[in-house]
Amino acid sequence: MSPSRLALVVSFFLGAHPLVAPQTETQSPPPATSAQGAAVLQKALAALAPSTPITDITLSGTARRIAGSDDETGTVVIKALAGTGSRMDLTLPSGPRSEIRNLSAVNDPTGSWSGPDGVSHAISYHNLLTDAGWSPAFTIASLLSVPNAVITYIGSETKNGQSVIHVSASQTFPTFSADPTTAKLMQHLTQTDIFLDPSTSLPVSIAFATHADGNALLDIPIEIDFSSYQTVSGSPIPFHIQRFMNNSLSLDLQFESATLNSGLSSSTFLVGGAQ
Repeated sequence: MSPSRLALVVSFFLGAHPLVAPQTETQSPPPATSAQGAAVLQKALAALAPSTPITDITLSGTARRIAGSDDETGTVVIKALAGTGSRMDLTLPSGPRSEIRNLSAVNDPTGSWSGPDGVSHAISYHNLLTDAGWSPAFTIASLLSVPNAVITYIGSETKNGQSVIHVSASQTFPTFSADPTTAKLMQHLTQTDIFLDPSTSLPVSIAFATHADGNALLDIPIEIDFSSYQTVSGSPIPFHIQRFMNNSLSLDLQFESATLNSGLSSSTFLVGGAQ
């Protein structure tokens, strides 16, 4: 993240919420990555790509979208390119819907979404600080490579009736070492929790928070669940993905095909661009 963009984002957060005042006390030493947490994520990444690194992935199948009283079924295509971006294109009875994230912008990540009217809307910057989560291999690779990462081993838990290993990851911001309130906020906005199957090391769930466009301080929990793994070109790929928003199912994706390393172009992920 560029320093100028950081300053703009933080200024907006604190200016829009005057009750949140910058602190002047000395900040305690920043948290550090635990060796155990990093090792668990490295093992998960190796399980997701055991033979050949995954550079890109295309998933196609059926989609059920639930939003309030709307409950409709159509088709979905998800494309992701390592280190570059992801896009989801839905074709539904109400019309097409798309979400694009571009991680390779000159200074900072950018994103957009569009509905049936085809109008492109920018995704708020504070909602681009976590990965979209459609490809668990790319999400984990990103968490392991991000600058100033903090990866914490939480331990064994039970989630949705299943035993899991819980690891939490976030990013620290040395730019704000003298401002604990801002540093804590920025780290919180990058927090992602990963839940792994203890026997296979494959991701069961990835959880993070999204936020209203004008309020980064209000967390809206997002959980993405992975199941029905199938081996494609030597790599296990989840063929069933469910996305929960605020603890309610919002997307239920059942894939029929998966293609790896097909040579996707970075132009596929131009924000506001055509597929």
